[in-house]
Amino acid sequence: MNIARKIDQAYRPRRFTLPKRTSELVALIAVSTTLFLFLHTRDLHLRLKEMEVRLQPEDIILTNQLLSGESGPEELSGVKAMMKLLQSTGEMSTLEPNQLNNTRKAQHDVVFFNRVPKVGSQTLMELLRRLSIRNDFGFHQDRVQRVETIRLAPEDQAALSALVSSYEEPSVYIKHVCFTNVSSFGLPEPIYINLVRDPVERVISWYYYVRAPWYYVERKIAFPDLPLPDPKWLKKDFEQCVLSGDRECKYLKGEVREGIGDHRRQSMFFCGHHVDCLPFNTDGALERAKRAVEENYAVVGVLEEMNTTLAVLEHYVPRFFEGASDVYWNEISRYNPINKNNFKPPVSEEVKELVRKNFTREIEFYEFCKQRLHKQYLALKLKKP
Repeated sequence: MNIARKIDQAYRPRRFTLPKRTSELVALIAVSTTLFLFLHTRDLHLRLKEMEVRLQPEDIILTNQLLSGESGPEELSGVKAMMKLLQSTGEMSTLEPNQLNNTRKAQHDVVFFNRVPKVGSQTLMELLRRLSIRNDFGFHQDRVQRVETIRLAPEDQAALSALVSSYEEPSVYIKHVCFTNVSSFGLPEPIYINLVRDPVERVISWYYYVRAPWYYVERKIAFPDLPLPDPKWLKKDFEQCVLSGDRECKYLKGEVREGIGDHRRQSMFFCGHHVDCLPFNTDGALERAKRAVEENYAVVGVLEEMNTTLAVLEHYVPRFFEGASDVYWNEISRYNPINKNNFKPPVSEEVKELVRKNFTREIEFYEFCKQRLHKQYLALKLKKP
């Protein structure tokens, strides 16, 4: 019996007791390893998402693909659709970047960015600020206004034009304001740029932006005596606003909303200060906005197509935008999301479609700007060897 007990004890697994400090060290290594793996996995996820966005179909078209004219049964992307249209009309072979670039018309090496709200203009402004250090040019922006007046009287337009012309070359000036034709006041033409966005998505973004808590905190810090809005107005839901026929969410053709300006539509920022620009969703305002883009703007980018926008800006306004893609993807987009509104709830497609029915001219203007950007991009690709 004693022999059996001794054999059993001999083969029984032995327990080793580690010193307390050693066990703490093991736990620390385990936690550190877990944290390292988490950070590494997150970094890989961010890189994959970044590559996913960068590799948009319109940005990987090669010259031989552009000229081949091949198309699959799937719906064509924006750039490819423009390519097919130009091929069918015979314009494809005559595309020239110089003919599509109004930068050559500029008489003063100053970029005038009359930025539209809620189209990614804050991000582009930050991009320009960083590029001003990298590319050595002056950076100027309008101060925060108590009341943001975008439509100016003639004397104020003249004063603004004189201000833009006063900046030393090369410089950038940024302000929320309608298109102002500086040369009409006998002053040298600057380089105009801007951004646009899907007009319905933009109006929803604007609706919740002016109701975001941080928006009023910022305004209250800048202007302490500014009265706070009605809590009922702050809590008003966009879908309910549209479906109930609330005046704020009625988008009626020909309606005029004066005062500080009509922020419901982005075409106002291109149409200019003329009285014909005031009525909502009209042909007259649309044609004026299109003409300003075609005749005056070097580049009008599109928020939903940032790769194409950056490529065109880098090539058509190189003095200011050299290295823009690198700075945007590696500094701004990856680490610094700007003006993201976490208080904006999702809006149903049904409600969006109701709004779209009253935004026909705004949608046409947005598509016009997209097509112009695509033509500028295609002209660059065709010039590649």
